Amino acid sequence: MNESSQTSSKAGPRAPRRDRGHARVEVLLSAAAQVFADKGYEAATTTEIAAAAQSSIGSLYQFFPTKQAVALALIRQQSADLGARLAAMAEASAGWDVDEVARRLAGALVDFRASHPSFARLIDTPGAPEAVVLDVRRGMRLQLAAILAPHAPALGRARLMAVAAVVQQVMKSAVALNDDPAADNPSAARAALAELREMLRVYLGAALA
Repeated sequence: MNESSQTSSKAGPRAPRRDRGHARVEVLLSAAAQVFADKGYEAATTTEIAAAAQSSIGSLYQFFPTKQAVALALIRQQSADLGARLAAMAEASAGWDVDEVARRLAGALVDFRASHPSFARLIDTPGAPEAVVLDVRRGMRLQLAAILAPHAPALGRARLMAVAAVVQQVMKSAVALNDDPAADNPSAARAALAELREMLRVYLGAALA
């Protein structure tokens, strides 16, 4: 093997060059999302991911030479979806009052994680590189600031980012309440989420005034 071939083999996942390759990657990532959601990063194996995709392990390794490469691709794909959702909220948020902003933000991460159950297993548990996780969280905080900015034009940048950080933590708390194993029943979880939304509404009303 010559030097250029060695360099290429160490460059990471191979980018698909044809539509068929892109479709194969989508199937593999969809299967990986299910396996990671069911088992978490540590327990999942590339063999299980390939089987879930009804693919050979060799086909998986063509695009993702390691389990971490699959996880990173999935985190990037899902964080891009989260970013698109928050960008749409930022575009529309100028037309909302603060009560509507609070309502939308309180449920945004709950809704996203419901449709991407593997996201939390990859982001919140050991396995994902810290730099990647930090990039996702910083990007989310910047987008939250963009959602809040139209409602506080006189707020300084530092204060706006501090408010965005608080909102980010409240959104994570909403996820925890939604999945709270101590809740007696689904209605108890919904009642707790309603209290959290009210808390966020009051906080934003004061912080953005």
